[in-house]
Amino acid sequence: MLIYLDNAATTKPCERAVEAATNALTNAFGNPSSRHFAGLDADMLVIKARDTIANALSCREDEVFFTSGATESNNTAIMSACENRLKRLPRVVTTTVEHPSVKSCFDKLEKMGAEVVRVAPDENGEITAKMLFDAVDEKTCLISAMLVNNETGYILPIEKAFAMIKRKYPNCITHCDAVQGFMKIPVKPGKLSADLLSLSGHKIYAPKGTGVLYKSKDVHITPFMLGGGQEKGFRSGTENVPAIAGMGAAVELLSKTISERFEKAKELKEYLLNSIAQIEGTFVNSKDSSSPYVVSISMPNYKSETLLNYLSDRGICVSSGSACSKGKKSSVLQEFGITPERTDSTLRISFSNETSKQEIDELCKTLKNAHDELCTIINIKK
Repeated sequence: MLIYLDNAATTKPCERAVEAATNALTNAFGNPSSRHFAGLDADMLVIKARDTIANALSCREDEVFFTSGATESNNTAIMSACENRLKRLPRVVTTTVEHPSVKSCFDKLEKMGAEVVRVAPDENGEITAKMLFDAVDEKTCLISAMLVNNETGYILPIEKAFAMIKRKYPNCITHCDAVQGFMKIPVKPGKLSADLLSLSGHKIYAPKGTGVLYKSKDVHITPFMLGGGQEKGFRSGTENVPAIAGMGAAVELLSKTISERFEKAKELKEYLLNSIAQIEGTFVNSKDSSSPYVVSISMPNYKSETLLNYLSDRGICVSSGSACSKGKKSSVLQEFGITPERTDSTLRISFSNETSKQEIDELCKTLKNAHDELCTIINIKK
C-alpha cells in the first residue's frame, strides 16, 4: 500500500486534470498558433485555462502567462526585471530561505555586479515585514520573497511588506514565489502588492510541465524566451496545451474549496503533531503558525537518508526537504535556526486533499518502529 506524504514535491494529478489533459492530447492536438479548426480548438483550451486562472487570481487575463513551470517563472521574473534596470537601480533584495530557482538567480545577479541583499531570519526564526522593508532603498530594482517556505511551511508577511515597499519605493518591482501557497491559502497578486507572481501546475494536482507567471499590466519587463512570439510575444515556444488544460481544470476544481481544505489540513497537522509527540526524541521544526500543508520534523541520531529509506521500503513516501536538492543538505533549515544535528535528521511531511488520519497513524507507527529498531542497532554497534 502506498502512503504518499510528499505533496510539497509533487501531487498526484486529479481526475479532472487528467481528463482535461487527455482531451487535449486526443481531441485538440493541434498547434494553438495554427489558424485552422484543429489549432483553434487547442487555442480555445488555452484561453479557457487562462480565464480560469485569472479569475482565481482576481486579475486580468492578459496578465497571465503560461510557462514550463515555476523555475522558468521565477527565472523570467527575476532576470527579465533586472536586465535593463540594474545600471540605474543596482540593488536587489531577497531572503536566505528561497527556493533554489530564486536563489540561483540572485547568485548570478551578484556575479553580474548587482548589490544583493539577502534577508535572514532573526534569532526567533522570523522574517518580519519591517526586515524586508528596511532592506529596500531608492536604488532597489527588485525584491523577491516567497509566500510559503517549501521546507517548513513558514508563511512570510508578503502582503504587509510589499505594501510598505510599494508606498515608499514605487519603482521597486515586487516578485513573489507563491508556489506553495496557491490553492492552499488565498493568493491574489493585487492584495499582495505583487508585480510578478510565480505558480506551478504539478503542486496543485495538475500535470508536470506547466506553470504561470502573473505579470501586472503596469510592469514592463523584457521577454526571457525568444522565438515565435507566443503568449503575446512575452514567452515564445509552442504552448503545452495538455498540461495547461489540466492546470486550468485543477484550478477550477480547487478554487471552490480553499477554506474547507485548509481547515482539514489544520486538523491533520494537529493530529500529526500529537502523534509525533509520543515518539521519543522527535522535534518539530515547523512553527505553529506555518502552513498546515507542510510539517518539518527531526529525529536526531538518525540520518534523514536512513529514515527515508526505512519508510520507503515500507511504502511510505516523505522527503528530507526541497525535492530540487536531490538529497543534498539544505541550508534553509539552519537559516531558520535549526541545529545541524536536527537538520541532518529532518523529514518533511506534506499533505494532499486525500491524506487521511489512518495514513498518519501508519507513518507514526513506522517511525516509532524505526526509532526502536535503529536505536537497537546503534547500541549493538557501540
